[in-house]
Amino acid sequence: MHICLVIFDGLTALDAIGGYEVLARLPGAELDFVAPAAGVIAADTRRLGIMAYKKLADIERTDILYLPGGPGAVALQEDEDFLSQLRRLDATSSHTVGICTGVGLLAAAGLLEGRRATTNWFFRTQLRARGVEVVDERVVRDGKYLTGAGVSASIDAGLTLANDWAGEDVGRMLQLGLEYYPRPPFPDASPADVPARLQEMVRTFGGGLSRLARTPPWL
Repeated sequence: MHICLVIFDGLTALDAIGGYEVLARLPGAELDFVAPAAGVIAADTRRLGIMAYKKLADIERTDILYLPGGPGAVALQEDEDFLSQLRRLDATSSHTVGICTGVGLLAAAGLLEGRRATTNWFFRTQLRARGVEVVDERVVRDGKYLTGAGVSASIDAGLTLANDWAGEDVGRMLQLGLEYYPRPPFPDASPADVPARLQEMVRTFGGGLSRLARTPPWL
């Protein structure tokens, strides 16, 4: 089973690494980090690099096509060369996964029109504008397309896919191996539970985590 995990400058690292930590451990998995050009890819904080050993154009086919999000994903929505590569590989995949604003890349490539999907809470309006039925869920499946909400939902999506590929026992073992039983220190159960002033801070300072890391709103 081949997994093509596409990375690009300005990705949010956990969008990719959350799924990687699950999917790379599936029995028989061969996972490649690929990018428009091989080399070190900078995460959105500019403090972390991930190595892409292969170019996107060099991948002929894949079983799982996986797109993380991040600020860099927004600019790539207008890159027709990149989008054509996504369409080409999607035609070979049995599962295509989008996380956070990476779902917008799939939509920009025309792969989600008329389908149900989820995405990061602040990106839903943009996704609807591309003809997608946006669902307020952590993970959404529509045919072969699996989409995850913001950032940490990459782990949930990975475990959902692990269950599909290898069954419940393997999925539950992977969840145990990651000790993924989240109990955050704050009571909010969804973005809607967060006070409006904090929502506005996230929207203003980068629409997510990336610019918060560089320019905290309290400074």
